[in-house]
Amino acid sequence: MIQSQMINTTAVFEYLQGLQARIVEAVELVDGKNFLQDSWQRPEGGGGNSCMLEEGNVFERAGIGFSHVKGSKMPPAASVAHPEAAGRQWEAMGVSLVFHPRNPYVPTVHMNVRFFVAKAQNAGEQDIWWFGGGMDLTPYYGFEEDCVHFHRVCRDALQPFGEHYYPKLKKECDEYFYLKHRKEPRGIGGIFYDDFSELGFEQCFAFHRAVGDAFLNAYLPIVQRRKDTPYGERERDFQAYRRGRYVEFNLIFDRGTIFGLQSNGRTESILLSMPPIVKWRYDWKPETGSAEAKLYTDFLIEKNWLG
Repeated sequence: MIQSQMINTTAVFEYLQGLQARIVEAVELVDGKNFLQDSWQRPEGGGGNSCMLEEGNVFERAGIGFSHVKGSKMPPAASVAHPEAAGRQWEAMGVSLVFHPRNPYVPTVHMNVRFFVAKAQNAGEQDIWWFGGGMDLTPYYGFEEDCVHFHRVCRDALQPFGEHYYPKLKKECDEYFYLKHRKEPRGIGGIFYDDFSELGFEQCFAFHRAVGDAFLNAYLPIVQRRKDTPYGERERDFQAYRRGRYVEFNLIFDRGTIFGLQSNGRTESILLSMPPIVKWRYDWKPETGSAEAKLYTDFLIEKNWLG
């Protein structure tokens, strides 16, 4: 782990703010409706900007938040991999988004890029810093070409930093976005990384930018391809049922949600990821051979989408 290099939190801050603005602008062009922008301050230090689009033409609920928060004592959820950082003053910043489309043939998407610093407290100590992030896709009705496209863009973004990163981060994504109590993945994965500092600050930051910059190309072509596909009540019903898995994961397992709540974060911003309409059913199974069953047999499986 390379920690001695000088870090530039201002550059990360400016990049993340700009990334949020670029994504908001691009999604507004696709949807035709504007995001509500809600700037907020955090009493303990920092603040952010939560952008929310509800009841849009393409997106039923789309949230993208930028936050830059500070605290006097690192919350447990953030220091699991860094016990030496527990109790230190800390600073965290990131962009996190979840887009829930109206059309069930358009997949839900999640993307997050974040940066943590645990401040040196005593003489001889150094700041402990790391990046984390990734993106993943959650279809309701899967299309192989969409999965291949999403994973190809992820792979190509990481390629300049080493060929081993895509398979490693794909595996980490598959393992992280897994509902243990259901014994099923949340979606078809993507890439996921955390506690990332192995390349030194400048290269880690470049890696981080490559992931953030790849998002629109990974997702928007899929939206454009599927958003006008005809659908009916059956598809909407299945979409609402599968969204329940999203809620279960985010409230039980998601580190960002848990960290936000443990650090007395802003609840409305933390729960931007929640879908607007959700259903649960007791022990429901799709009809064998149906389009709904195909999601389980062909997509919610461990698979190398790039062959």
